Amino acid sequence: MATNGSGHDLIVCFGEMLIDFVPDVAGVSLAESTGFLKAPGGAPANVAVAVTKLGGHSAFVGKFGDDEFGHMLADILRKNNVNDEGVLFDQHARTALAFVTLKANGEREFMFYRNPSADMLLTEAELNLDLIRRAKIFHYGSISLISEPCRSAHMAAMKAAKDAGILCSYDPNVRLPLWPSEDAARDGIMSIWKEADFIKVSDDEVAFLTQKDPQDEDNVLSLWYEGLKLLIVTDGEKGCRYFTKNFKGRVSGFSVKTIDTTGAGDAFVGALLVSIAKDTTIFENEERLRKALTFSNACGALCTTQKGAIPALPTPAEAEKLIAN
Repeated sequence: MATNGSGHDLIVCFGEMLIDFVPDVAGVSLAESTGFLKAPGGAPANVAVAVTKLGGHSAFVGKFGDDEFGHMLADILRKNNVNDEGVLFDQHARTALAFVTLKANGEREFMFYRNPSADMLLTEAELNLDLIRRAKIFHYGSISLISEPCRSAHMAAMKAAKDAGILCSYDPNVRLPLWPSEDAARDGIMSIWKEADFIKVSDDEVAFLTQKDPQDEDNVLSLWYEGLKLLIVTDGEKGCRYFTKNFKGRVSGFSVKTIDTTGAGDAFVGALLVSIAKDTTIFENEERLRKALTFSNACGALCTTQKGAIPALPTPAEAEKLIAN
């Protein structure tokens, strides 16, 4: 059992881990694909592995099917030094699967197999609240809000974190095919918006949530609320924009040869969370925040240069090299 993170900078990631089946050739539809590569995925788990690859401490809280895929995923977490005290197995449900279409430009479409999958069946009673209360940062997405009992488990875990004074980090990771409708997705994602200390959204997600132009700062700032410490908007290869109570700005990205964008946002978030766990005053120091975001941008960019999320997550040395060049 990997038990890292007994220190004070533990980042606990809550939610889903699944298997992405990625076509072995980009630019073809699922129907046309002749073969698929099996890649571990699921945003919260990707973030947990990104953290450890960058020298931080992380734990994953979530549920797998008691099947070969589930045990394979739990094994990947352990091999990557992610604390697995919050990992559970369900005897009756399967591990979730997603078939991913890679378009020629590296962007993706998803087809999910979750009806219901084990991650959706995590209950409040099964939560390892002691593990969550040991965290410095509690990180989550919105997929765990879609259905019960997982939604109640998510709410209880978040409440335990907030009650313990732990920083809450939210990356909604909009996946429309999983929600009953676009409105349900918007409502569900916004239902916990004001619980977070920091939020990362992509430009596409700003467009979806506000139904307006994501490049217009007024639209972005409609997502701001009193009490938020940091709002980040990622703009793909262009970099990111940041908003805090006292300052705002843009940090440019890195130009790389993009093969697969899967996990890029998770690499970005993992890098940012490592920086925040080391120094929580970063929200008040623009120079240090910009440095951390440059590092996050480099990690996100590097993650797009090979297929799959977890295998493509970079090390600090790789990120520093890209920044230096």
